[in-house]
Amino acid sequence: MESMRSVLRRHLSRGLSGVSPQDRLSIAWMVACGPVLADRGAITDYREGVVRVEVCDAAWLEQMQTMRAQLKEDLARIAGVGVAEIHFVLKVRGGS
Repeated sequence: MESMRSVLRRHLSRGLSGVSPQDRLSIAWMVACGPVLADRGAITDYREGVVRVEVCDAAWLEQMQTMRAQLKEDLARIAGVGVAEIHFVLKVRGGS
């Protein structure tokens, strides 16, 4: 039996044809990494094959870095755009 995640990946990649590459990646992010990880980071930029992801804290940054190769492959496949690299950065928090 095919997993729900596999079904979503296949159908999502077909339905994103009219969306900008960065928006396609942002939509694919939730499916590629799952809801828990997706809530800890957000795609903030995409240029020349490089995806930038802002991450909420250092612990999650480390976790995402260990998954870099798999996330790169999944994002490229689901979004249907070329992903040469993913750069993870800590989210800058405003101070008061």
